[in-house]
Formats: sequence, C-alpha cells, structure tokens
Amino acid sequence: MARILLGVCGGIAAYKSLDLIRRLKERGAAVRCVLTAAAQEFITPLAAAALSGERVFHDLFDAESEFDVGHIRLARESDLIVVAPATADLMAKMAGGHADDLATAILLATAAQVLIAPAMNPAMWTNPATRRNVGQLAEDGIAIVGPNAGEMAERGEAGTGRMAEPLEVVAVVERMLGDAGERPLAGKRMLVTSGPTHEPIDPVRYIANRSSGKQGHAIAAAAAAAGADVILVSGPVNLPDPSGVTMRRVETARQMFEAVEQAMPVDCAVFAAAVADWRVASTRTQKIKKTKEGMPPLAVVENPDILATVAHQRNKRPRLVIGFAAETENVIANAKAKLARKGCDWIVANDVSPASGVMGGDSNSVHLVTAGGVESWPPQSKDDVARALIARIATALQGASS
Repeated sequence: MARILLGVCGGIAAYKSLDLIRRLKERGAAVRCVLTAAAQEFITPLAAAALSGERVFHDLFDAESEFDVGHIRLARESDLIVVAPATADLMAKMAGGHADDLATAILLATAAQVLIAPAMNPAMWTNPATRRNVGQLAEDGIAIVGPNAGEMAERGEAGTGRMAEPLEVVAVVERMLGDAGERPLAGKRMLVTSGPTHEPIDPVRYIANRSSGKQGHAIAAAAAAAGADVILVSGPVNLPDPSGVTMRRVETARQMFEAVEQAMPVDCAVFAAAVADWRVASTRTQKIKKTKEGMPPLAVVENPDILATVAHQRNKRPRLVIGFAAETENVIANAKAKLARKGCDWIVANDVSPASGVMGGDSNSVHLVTAGGVESWPPQSKDDVARALIARIATALQGASS
C-alpha cells in the first residue's frame, strides 16, 4: 500500500483536496494530511481526517507529534508527497529552501518524490518571480501537474491558474508510484488513430505527409496504461506497436475510415492521424514514365472526412471526440475554426512548421481548444503530452458518467 502525504495550502482550490483524498483512498493508498494555517481557513482538519481516516497534522510545534521530531518522521514515512493546491507562496518557499512551518519543513527534509498541483490567479502564475520558482522546482526534480485554464474564483477572471482536477493528479501519482491500481480508464473503450495515410498515384509513388505517428502511438500507450481497452488504427509508421493495444494497420484514408467504423462504438475517439485530404481520382496500374511533355496532370478527389463523420454521428457517437490540428500559421484561430466546423469536442493544436521540430521529433507544444476556451500547455515530450491528455480524458469521462 502506497503511503502518501498530502499537503494542502490556502486557496479556494483547497476544496478539491477533499475529493483528492477520496480518489487516492479508492486506489488503496494510505493518506496523511498536513494543512497549512491558511488551508484551515478553507477546509477543516476534521473534514480531512474523516476522509483520510488518519490524524491531520498542522503545527510544527505540536507537543504531541514533535517530541520525536514528527516532521522528520512524516518526511521519511511517505512514499510520495503531494501538495494540492500549491500556492505561489509555498512554491517560493520551496524554491528558496525555507522551512518555517510544518509543510515546508517536511518538504525540505524528505527524500521522497514530490508532486505539486499549483493553483493561483493567472497574474500570479505568469509573474516572472513565479516563473523563476517553477523553473527552479523543475530543476530540483519536483513534478508539477497543471495548472489548467478556465474561470477563476474572482468574477470575470479567466486564464491559466486553476488547480488540476483530482483525477488528473491521481493519474500522475499512479505513474510516479508505478502502480496503476484502479486505473482511471478501466472499463472504457478507446479508439486512437495515428500516423499518415499513403494515397497511391501508381505502384511506386504516393501522396503523403511527414507525420511520424509518435504522438498518436504515445496517446494509445498512455490510454492502455490507464486501463482502457484501446484500438489503434495506424497508417504506415516505423514505430513498435504499443503494448496492450489492439492494432489495425491501414495504408489509405478510405481504409482508415473503414477501420474506424468497424471499431465503433467507443467511449472516446482521439483522431491524431494526419489523414491525406485528397487522393488521385484514378490510380495508374503501371509506373508513370517521365516524358518530354513532363508530369501528366493528376486529377484528385476528396477523401472521407473521418473526424467530422464520427463527430456528427447520432447513434454511435463517442462521448468524447478529439481531433488534432497541425498548423503552420494562425494555430489557435485555425483550431477554433476546425472545432466548430468538424463538430468535435476538443481540438489539440500544434505548430508543425519546420522550425518547430515537431514533425518526426520527440517533443511537442500543444494548445487544447474546447468550447470553454484555450489551454496552452508548456513544451514537453510527446509521452508527457499523451499522459496529460489521457488524464484530462479520464476526468471528462468520469464527469460524463457520474
């Protein structure tokens, strides 16, 4: 059984920590809580104790616990320390190595992994001091989940600063502990498309694009690790099959469309494949030879729009339909237009211009575009993008079924 110490700081997001306790307990974790003085202005030690089934700690100079140097004991008896929400003040103290209360003393004394879930006003999150502190914490090996974009507690305020949802935090906790437990997508069926399609011109040539399939395959792997029953429909790629998924290999857009139709119904469909928009109207049976007249004209026709077709289905539509938008200019504006045009729920947009290095590379910088707004995620590995997206999907599907 994993032993998790949950630190709760003062902020309106502290109410989410109570649900986080319950989610961690559901997965078999033993949870102890440390509440800062400010946290107790938002939730009570009694509420945290009732949910955790453990005594709650809050005073560095508590005679009952400090007679045996309790803050050192708490630091050493934890497999993982989670701070949720983590305020700008606590992050500044962590970055500076301060230890003036129980929470910061434990964080300075621990050898365990530490995960923080920041929550603050967008202006505080983007402040240069906070950005420096975030960079220092990342350099120190502190794991960070969130914050997300959305409405703030203050009326009329919106932006990046909302604490990650409890299920998103749990997904990162499970990954850090290497124990999936009751995985958040267990019992869910997912479809992922990946890679390019190849549209033949003749037996030798074809129309394609530069997609490597790395992001789509990473999403399929992360979904399987989260417990989902995953069908991966992939165009031609030079990648190993992700473990724990059902593979469907295709070449053309029409073959991918058929494989997607056969995979239905699913709870969630993620269309990460870069499908060719057009195909040659009439494929030549023999190789086209070079002549003095030059290249013969190629008549093309439009391929089926897989994303739009699935998003507009009435009977078999997945609860969550997610598309990708690979752009070279006006990334967010084009993604918003695509979201409306295709009828899907989310669009994951990125800049794939040559200077970005995204096509074929191992890193990505994406924007999650929904009806509620745009979240711009920091540059990270494609594996980390996949895990973050799967955590968001788990949260959304949990909410849809509750």
